[in-house]
Amino acid sequence: MDAQYWDEKYRSTDQLFSGAPNAVLVTEVADLTPGHALDLGCGEGADAHWLARHGWRVTAVDIAPTALRRAAEAAPELADQVTWTATDVTRTPPAPRTYDLVSAHYFPLPRTGDHAALLALLESVAPGGTLLFTGHDLADLADHLEQEYTPHDFYQPAEVAALLGEEWTVLVDETRPRTTPPPPGTGHTHDTVLRARRRP
Repeated sequence: MDAQYWDEKYRSTDQLFSGAPNAVLVTEVADLTPGHALDLGCGEGADAHWLARHGWRVTAVDIAPTALRRAAEAAPELADQVTWTATDVTRTPPAPRTYDLVSAHYFPLPRTGDHAALLALLESVAPGGTLLFTGHDLADLADHLEQEYTPHDFYQPAEVAALLGEEWTVLVDETRPRTTPPPPGTGHTHDTVLRARRRP
């Protein structure tokens, strides 16, 4: 699931995702004061567009150039508020203690023994900032897995919560029903959600 894999996946269709922001993002971020957000695995940009339209400055990151191009072209009026960035965060970590919100929805971050990439992402949250990490409930996926996708190879929200230190306050760590229909052909009926705040 490298840059070539994802870019080919986007190029295989005119639009890969719905174009609507993730419902968990809308619910969990609505009460936050806008600042600088990092949108990980931004895809075609729906979450970044929503954040920008609600006052956030956004660094939107993806490894697929096709997705980033579509995202920028879909909302040219947001060019001053969103920076579209082609980056593999497992190789080039974000700047530490920079972002008031780090948002990752269904982001396939590979699990490693030293947790280096994950710890770098956690470190990118500014003091007083928020981490929002959402995944599919693995119990929903057993009968709907693509052959090249093994979810157990990637971090799940509960694992991330277990790695947070004393400087973090966990506000949400739960499984909840989706409030929007699952993508066609999938069994994604529940989300696992982690929302945590880094202490000032």
